Amino acid sequence: MLVVISPAKRLNWLVPGPGGTRPRFQADAARLAAIVRRLSPGDLARLMRLSPALAARTHGFFRDWRDELALGATRPAALGFAGDTYTGLHYASFEPEMRDCASRHLRILSGLYGLLAPEDAILPHRLEMGAHLANPRGARLYDWWGARIARALAEDAAATGARALVNCASVEYFAVVERHRRVLGLPVINPRFEEERVGTPPRVEALHAKRARGAMARFIIEHRLTAPDDLRHFDAMGYRFQPDAGNDPLNPVFRRFWPG
Repeated sequence: MLVVISPAKRLNWLVPGPGGTRPRFQADAARLAAIVRRLSPGDLARLMRLSPALAARTHGFFRDWRDELALGATRPAALGFAGDTYTGLHYASFEPEMRDCASRHLRILSGLYGLLAPEDAILPHRLEMGAHLANPRGARLYDWWGARIARALAEDAAATGARALVNCASVEYFAVVERHRRVLGLPVINPRFEEERVGTPPRVEALHAKRARGAMARFIIEHRLTAPDDLRHFDAMGYRFQPDAGNDPLNPVFRRFWPG
């Protein structure tokens, strides 16, 4: 199976170093970076609803962005992002065999880079996939990427023999694939992670769900899962598959109970 996750707004650049591989859409990223570089901090604040401080920082990222992969400035994508999904993934603890498997089966959707393998070298940046960024292909980043990300995932599935794609990304990011499901040509599995507390019905809580998505991606890689039914054995962070929460194999529900 292939599994996709979102990038993170929070970055981990305390120990920069050269990434291992060149992103597939590096030339497109360079063209996008050139467009964003022309925007002021105020423009960026409006584009992505950023605070003045975050807008200034993001403006600096693109001011210093370069097409070449400068030694000491990049990080592998799965180590450069530091949000809740990446807490659950915990890529830094992957053994070499797991990293090799991840290089073939794990992909990160990106507004700037399109589609990343975990060891792809990236520069610090922030560009959200849902941004209304005018570009030569349309008014939004969805227009810029078109069907190319779905097509790339289809190519990766063919190369690895994957028969399904597990969507552990957010709605905003997966929309760039969802719009071109016919191009993707794979069944998409959308796991749902719920919390059940005493006296309240089960519900999705964003922070926990993000961490669970990363843990699910790790589970798929660690156990070399190939069959969608094997996802039912996922038990990280206390979650358990709920066979009575619906009978749709493409939308499995995982739940954990909080006593007290």
